[in-house]
Amino acid sequence: MNQSGGLKTDRQDLIRSHLYANGFSTIQDIADAVGASLATVRRDLQLLQEAGAIDRVHGGARIAEGSSVELAFQEREKRQLSAKRAIANAAYERLSPRTAIFLDAGTTVLQLAKLIRINSMPLRIFTNGLIVAQEFMNVPNLDVVLLGGQLRSENASLVGPQAEAMLETIWFDQLFLGASAVSGDGAIYSVDSAEASLNRKMLTRSNNRFVLADSSKFGATATYKVAPLNSAKLITDAGLSKDWRTQLNELAVETIFADQGAKS
Repeated sequence: MNQSGGLKTDRQDLIRSHLYANGFSTIQDIADAVGASLATVRRDLQLLQEAGAIDRVHGGARIAEGSSVELAFQEREKRQLSAKRAIANAAYERLSPRTAIFLDAGTTVLQLAKLIRINSMPLRIFTNGLIVAQEFMNVPNLDVVLLGGQLRSENASLVGPQAEAMLETIWFDQLFLGASAVSGDGAIYSVDSAEASLNRKMLTRSNNRFVLADSSKFGATATYKVAPLNSAKLITDAGLSKDWRTQLNELAVETIFADQGAKS
């Protein structure tokens, strides 16, 4: 019974992912993509429509207006998931009870939030991530503060002058910051100017700073510079190339390589 329910949930996730990637699709296209019968797909589409996740259109379906942001975040979260979990494990090992930490809104940092939820300790947690904050609902030992500010839907984060002003009044024992890209110039970059500005402010509010970035982020490009990578300690995975390892040494970046064999 439970296995059947799990299979249904997995199939519905596949349907949502297919519709997000491909836009409007016929029922036949969806059935072919997920390997299910037309009757099964019709039942799933009915359930997904009732949940507000999709819109039924004559002959097929599409992602519902407003749900694409959530799904986009979920799709990013799944990329390099093994590496992200290993990095989160390494970051978790560096936490100390009864300290104040800041978790940004990135998907790698979200994996750290999931570990804290499962293995909680007394912490005061600040975050600008809505999905990160949701991980801590009803978790004992945690004092959680969500920054105010302007909602950036693409990353489910709060940014802008109000968020930056709030940071001016806070000091963290540790900062855990994600990165959209680590460019060839040895700097962290973001795809959004407001997010980059807030990230720069975060880096001024703690002496113990960690950037959590899996190896796929290195050599990638994004528009807005956040800070030089050597302004923080780096936690990454063992898949990082030899060229990048050499460059990190040249930049004097303190680097921690996460063990992907470690248990989540």
